[in-house]
Amino acid sequence: MIYCVEDDAGIRELVVYTLRNTGFEADGFEDGAALTAALKKCKPQLILLDIMLPGEDGITILRRLRAAPDTAKIPVILLTAKNTEYDKVVGLDTGADDYISKPFGMMELIARIRAVLRRTEDMQGKNEPRPLVAGGICVDERAHTVFVNEQEVQLTLKEYQLLCLLMKNRGAVLTRDVLLENIWGYNNESETRTVDVHIRTLRQKLGADGALIETVRGVGYRMGEHT
Repeated sequence: MIYCVEDDAGIRELVVYTLRNTGFEADGFEDGAALTAALKKCKPQLILLDIMLPGEDGITILRRLRAAPDTAKIPVILLTAKNTEYDKVVGLDTGADDYISKPFGMMELIARIRAVLRRTEDMQGKNEPRPLVAGGICVDERAHTVFVNEQEVQLTLKEYQLLCLLMKNRGAVLTRDVLLENIWGYNNESETRTVDVHIRTLRQKLGADGALIETVRGVGYRMGEHT
């Protein structure tokens, strides 16, 4: 998931559209308050942050992100019309991972995003789990929370474990036996009905996004790509 904080609706919508069409999950926000609310629900892989924002400016937001333990390591790329060396130095010294001046090309932006993600993943050794995202579903394993379209959903432990396993193996078919063994700790053909019951209640709690959990007849279940 990539967040774009930009008060210009046209630029914000274009960036989000481009990200989604190049394989990223993305969402856009017009100011720091909206970003703060979203961060409480789901931590992104990276934040695109405009400097000139209404209310809190981008540099102030960046300082706040770097000061908080749960957001300190999220990569941030600054987007701004300012193009002076001083502004770049302030942004980078504050903790930005990169700096792109407007106007910029979408393909350049995607390339810079991928470069920052590769660099930060190498530095972190990929040790910290990233949020699991599928459609409107966002699972933060560190906080043990599940949000669907930014609304928190309460799951039982088994439902939560089922959802995580399916999302981590997105696109792969998991048999009922595999689900039983991984979630319940045993493999017994006579107990596969337990899996079906939990899948049904999980789908109900996920609402329309529950359709992402696909039934593969005679085999098991998989987390699909689209609702």
